[in-house]
Amino acid sequence: MTTEAGQTEGAPLAHRAAHSTTLRAVAQAGLVGYALLHLLVAWLALQLAWQAGRARPADRGAAVDQSGAMALIADSPVGPVLLWLLTAGLAGLCVWQAVEVLRHHRRLPAPGPDRRRAVVQLGKTLGTALVYGFLAVSAARVALGRGSDPAADTRAVRGVLAWPGGQLLVVAVGGVVVAIGLYHVRKGLRSDFLDEIDLSTVSPALCTVAHRASQAGFVLKGVALVLVGAMVAWAAATFDPARATGLDAALRAVAAQPHGAWVLAGVAVGLTAFAVYCLTRARHPVD
Repeated sequence: MTTEAGQTEGAPLAHRAAHSTTLRAVAQAGLVGYALLHLLVAWLALQLAWQAGRARPADRGAAVDQSGAMALIADSPVGPVLLWLLTAGLAGLCVWQAVEVLRHHRRLPAPGPDRRRAVVQLGKTLGTALVYGFLAVSAARVALGRGSDPAADTRAVRGVLAWPGGQLLVVAVGGVVVAIGLYHVRKGLRSDFLDEIDLSTVSPALCTVAHRASQAGFVLKGVALVLVGAMVAWAAATFDPARATGLDAALRAVAAQPHGAWVLAGVAVGLTAFAVYCLTRARHPVD
């Protein structure tokens, strides 16, 4: 990774950390782990699609979300080691994004459209840091044998709904998830991710494959997030916390529909394509 022109020993800590070779290496490892999570969730979605197409319903099995993916990792012969490596990588991603926020928040443009765009970008970066941080904590909990409990999640949602204004809060959370999903769709359709990867050294054929796979990954992952957010908001509006349990519940609801298996297969393809984007960004980062 290169440093910006004019960087000196007295540069602010956040500026130096942003160009730390060690931090970038850990963040790249975290992107590989993030890709692995998406591939495992895709595999779980395919299993659910297969079950949906059978005459008899199969056992519920692992949750079709990132907690289920982490459970699969934990069940492998080197599960604890992989989980701690995943925790370190995701924590590195969280710190990397947080450093970007600290580095840029003091250099905002003058009030106007450019400043608004910069503030929105900072908000997105902060949100990404929080997502990576949440996943790092989740991986650490699974490594310690304290995986997520769907029943506890349902109780938590029920508790929030009981708060004054809790129903509106959960609806708002669902709305935010829908907005994030729509943002992913827009980012994929407009190829706004191209400034995050450097494909200048890649052959034209591989460049096209990486580009189109990343597009599909963002769009289809966005569709899945819209589905999750809509279910969370609907659960709050109807006071049914059992339906506000995230991606697993959303995909199982899809599986129960007549053409649910095909939709799940599409979700699996999208998650696999998003993993291609993560691996491409890890291998060809922008300096």
